[in-house]
Amino acid sequence: MANKQIVVERETFKLKDKEYFSYFVKGTVRGREVKAGVKPPDNGGYVVLDIVFDNAMSAELTVKPFEIKDDNGNVIKGNTYSVKSVDENGKVYECTVKPARASDKTLLTMLLDE
Repeated sequence: MANKQIVVERETFKLKDKEYFSYFVKGTVRGREVKAGVKPPDNGGYVVLDIVFDNAMSAELTVKPFEIKDDNGNVIKGNTYSVKSVDENGKVYECTVKPARASDKTLLTMLLDE
C-alpha cells in the first residue's frame, strides 16, 4: 500500500423528503475515475460519523492492516478502516467504517494499491 492520505467525502441525498449523507472515497484506477462507498458497521454509526465530520464534507481515512490465523493454520490478511478528524484543540474523533458493498471493497483495495 502506498503511503498516501486518502480522504472520505460525503454528499447529501434525499429519500422520502429527508436529507441524508452518503460516504465515499474517490480516485483513479487504470485511468478511470472510481467512487467506492463506505458505511459504518451499523446504523447507529451514522450519528458517530456526523460527529467525526462535524461541519466538514471530508475527513481522513485510516487503514490498519491485520493478519490472523484460523483454526486450520491458514493466514487471513486484510485491512480495517476508520474515518478520523482532529478538532482545533487536538482532540481526535474516529469512527470505524467498512466498504458498502463487495464491489466497493474491491475498488478500495485497488485505490490503496495505486
